[in-house]
Amino acid sequence: MSKKLQNNSSEELQYIPLEGDEVYATYDLGCAAALVTAYFALLTLERANPRKVRFIFRREAGIEKVADDFWSDRLEQKSRSFWDNIKNLKNRLYSDE
Repeated sequence: MSKKLQNNSSEELQYIPLEGDEVYATYDLGCAAALVTAYFALLTLERANPRKVRFIFRREAGIEKVADDFWSDRLEQKSRSFWDNIKNLKNRLYSDE
């Protein structure tokens, strides 16, 4: 199965399980925004717990390093991009209810 992209190229769709080594997950909004700002692909928001949302990313090379650098306060990113991604993630959180 493929989907048609606007630039007339096609991209294969593939099933990625939401558990296991193919994904990286976090419950933290700030960490998720840092990963999105670093151009890691956010796959979905998992709402299994009504009080928490789990942000699930495609596991790619370097994703753990970005998350570790975020938590150890060593990550440097453009502050405006980071803030815009926080707002976009919050918008997704509240619009999907």
